[in-house]
This record gives sequence, C-alpha cells and structure tokens, in this order.
Amino acid sequence: MSEIQAVVFDCDGVLVDMGSSWQKIHEYFGTNNLEALEKFLNNEITDDEFMEMDVKMWLEIQEKIHIDEIMRCFSGIKLMKGAREVVEELKKMGIYVAIVSSGVARFIGTIAHMLKVDDWAANDFSWDKEGFLLGAAPSMVDSHNKGIMVEKLSKINNFKPEQIWSVGDSSTDLSMQIPGSNFIGFNPARQKALDAFENMNVPLVLEKDLRGIWPIIFNKRFPN
Repeated sequence: MSEIQAVVFDCDGVLVDMGSSWQKIHEYFGTNNLEALEKFLNNEITDDEFMEMDVKMWLEIQEKIHIDEIMRCFSGIKLMKGAREVVEELKKMGIYVAIVSSGVARFIGTIAHMLKVDDWAANDFSWDKEGFLLGAAPSMVDSHNKGIMVEKLSKINNFKPEQIWSVGDSSTDLSMQIPGSNFIGFNPARQKALDAFENMNVPLVLEKDLRGIWPIIFNKRFPN
C-alpha cells in the first residue's frame, strides 16, 4: 500500500489543456466578463454572483440556450499531456483520485468519466425540463475555499491529510491544501498564480505535462 492515499486535481488547466471552461462559453457567445473576473479573483464577489453575471450575459446574447449548445463550446478540448497516463498509474497503485473544480460541471463530469476518477465536484447550471438554461445552480465548490471539499473527502475516506496531494494551476487552488496536506502548483494560469505559488513556497511544474508531478510526489521518474 502506497503512503500516498489520495491525489486531488483541479481540472481546467490541469487535467485538460484549457484555461477555463467558463471562458470557453464566453468565447462561443462573444462575451467577456474580465472586470468581474478580477473582482472574483480578489474575493470581492462570490462564485454564485460571478456565475449569475456570466449566465446573464449569455442569455442577453441568446434568449434560449440548450444544454447541447453549451456542450458544443467544449468540442475539440484535449486532455493535458500526461493526464491519462498519470491517473491510470495512480489508480493502478490503489491511490484515490478526485477532481475538485469550480469549472462547468457538465464538462468536468465528462472528463471525470473519461479518466474514471473516484469522485468529483464542480459547479453547475440550472435547466428547465426541456434542457434549456435557466441560470446558475447554487455553487457546490467555493473557489476560494476548495479545502472544504478536500476535508470532506479526507473524513469520508479516513485519509490522513499528510498523505493527500492536491494539484492546481491558480492562486485560488491553494485553498485545496488543508492543514498537513501537500500541494503542487502546475502550469500557473497567470502571473498572479505563479507569484502566489512562489510566495507559498510550494513545488512547481512549469511545463505542460502532468507527468512532471510524479518526481515531486514519489521522488522518482514517471514509469515508462
């Protein structure tokens, strides 16, 4: 049995080669919410407020948006290099693999299913009975306190914090590091994230290959 009990991943920019699942929808509808994004990153507005602002923008552009159209926003998105191999190897070792993401749940769920992770959590929309977008559902994951979900995972599965590793690409992902646990900064999303990772003195992987986390966690190269 490995000393490592669980590895918890953010999704956007970590398991998938994409900055933000929310931003992909903005790109599709030709909108942007950069001013609100800055407020959100500075913890001036909540996940729920931020999501409602996004959805309002999209519905102003297009009155009726079906779930199928939302999913088309993510066509062509690829897994991060090394993601499948890393998750498969962790699972072979009996290590619990989870995703804690504040990204779009319908998309995150497809990645979770594809990689066969043990558990996942993300934020979703609300839909009418015909599958048309109504608004943002109450957030499941607090971007600024992702540790709540990691703590739940730890207690439910009786994991020791020191045997949990979390991997994220943004400054808010640092909140995944519950007391005693470990964190790796991967592929920093922006300068703010890089600065935060360096200030917290966490190990860093700068190249876009998830296999780079292996020597940090296991002190050896990824198996060929």
